[in-house]
Amino acid sequence: MNNYEYIISSLPVISSDAQSGRGIDCDGIVAWIKGQCSKKDNELIDSLLAGFDENALGAEFYNRALSSRNSFIREYFTLDLKMRNAKVRYLNGRLGRPADQDIFLDPELSFEEKESLPQVFRSGDLLARERAIDDMMWERISSLVLFDYFNINVILAFIAKLHIISRWLKLDEEKGREMFRSLVGEVRGTFKGVEYNG
Repeated sequence: MNNYEYIISSLPVISSDAQSGRGIDCDGIVAWIKGQCSKKDNELIDSLLAGFDENALGAEFYNRALSSRNSFIREYFTLDLKMRNAKVRYLNGRLGRPADQDIFLDPELSFEEKESLPQVFRSGDLLARERAIDDMMWERISSLVLFDYFNINVILAFIAKLHIISRWLKLDEEKGREMFRSLVGEVRGTFKGVEYNG
């Protein structure tokens, strides 16, 4: 049986010194988490990680993810697909193409973030646009595990957020560090009464 309390309490804490120059080893953190999990949970983690590879995304992947028995995998990739399709629709409109051209496996159109996306897509600042999209994903990830405690979904959500952080470490290391500190504090805060020595 997985000891989720131990996994969360053992997550590394990065230095608060913004000038330390020490990068976060996101891949190493995920590898350590996987080393603490069962084969069944590692299969779920691998399913999540596969969705971070743009080259792996396609009909087969999304069909499998959207029909997953795990609620986090199913809901996360449903949102991911809706966000991607919303971006394609926006670009189609800008290019004068049919709205549904190149839309892929479209789940139901309505979703919470839909109304805010056009304004985000219109931003001329690429980094600001990406930041806004990632903020939406971050908030939804949090909502997906709002009532989950001591289970694999909490770990999956952490890894999904870690993926967002890893992108920002490549673009803006200090922003990535700030997000990582926030993530560690946020996840640890859900485990009341556990002593953390990480």
